[in-house]
Amino acid sequence: MRSVIENDKTTIEQGKLIADSINQGLNSFTASELFQHLVKNYSLAKSIFGETIIRRLTGHEPGTIQKNINLPEFRKELLSNIEENLEKLQDENIIDKEGRITEKGIDLAALIMYTTELEALATKGLAGESTHKKPHAYGLKDDIKSYNREKYRDISIRKTIRKAIARAHQEIQPEDLMSHKRKGKGQRHIIYCLDASGSMKGEKIEKCKKAGIALAYKAITEKDHAGLVIFGTKVKEAISPTQDFTELLRAITKAKATAQTNIAETIRESEKLFPKEKGTKHIIMITDAIPTKGEKPIQETLEAASEAAHAGITISVIGINLDQKGTETAEKIVDIGKGKLYMAKDLHDIDKIVLLDYQSAE
Repeated sequence: MRSVIENDKTTIEQGKLIADSINQGLNSFTASELFQHLVKNYSLAKSIFGETIIRRLTGHEPGTIQKNINLPEFRKELLSNIEENLEKLQDENIIDKEGRITEKGIDLAALIMYTTELEALATKGLAGESTHKKPHAYGLKDDIKSYNREKYRDISIRKTIRKAIARAHQEIQPEDLMSHKRKGKGQRHIIYCLDASGSMKGEKIEKCKKAGIALAYKAITEKDHAGLVIFGTKVKEAISPTQDFTELLRAITKAKATAQTNIAETIRESEKLFPKEKGTKHIIMITDAIPTKGEKPIQETLEAASEAAHAGITISVIGINLDQKGTETAEKIVDIGKGKLYMAKDLHDIDKIVLLDYQSAE
């Protein structure tokens, strides 16, 4: 897979095309469907398919299409390009004969999203490991301190010898012993709640998916457990906290934006997914609307947050362009859930915000 990603630009473009298609909420596409939309109403076609998909399937920039769409020869070329590109996807079994995305297509899209997000994390300096401040017997060796009956394997030989030499001791004395102080990595169970309502279609859900991938990668790398809830009108996908990165990656990749927002059900479903044993249990919810589904959606949401808090679960909310009422409700949710509220002003910072909240969860 790494070889393909590094050396095959065509495969990379195909993976990006499938990922974009899913993020636009498309179940399938055909040459005739796309072509007819472009000819009849370009603005509508852009809304349905998105500029990126149109560019990749037609081989032309949006401005060029708008300028030349009425020219017979250009239309002929446009249809030919679309048919050729879709045939290539069929030949590679990325889409089937009906234009539906195959399992191979989903895997390729997942791989592309995963690799591009890891590159982004490295660029932002977020790919390293972080630890809890709480001391733990099986944590990481960190600061040096005077020995005080810790395990013998924690003794720092180098620091001990230096201290003995500094004191002009011919032999190491008990007071010369220095040991490593460990930082804890207490078990954390994190559930990432991804809003897949209709208003999240396109770039919003793309960036939020990549943030979810970053969280899953980071948590599992640090031996924590990550879970997933994808929600709209109802919970569409629910995965208990796990260390199975592949399961999380595929589920995140397949998420499509449709319908309304039901946060109350999302919180209650998340609560069911946490293990019974003690430990950090934290929900990171990302949404652009709070909430719109139910008879008394706000009241139901706050009640669900209270139930989760009673079960020892904390809740943080990352809001994307929330209106005043949504912001006020989000503030109440995090107040009840003893979490934090982040207002994402730039979609490119969402992965950074998600990881910041994960690292602060105790």
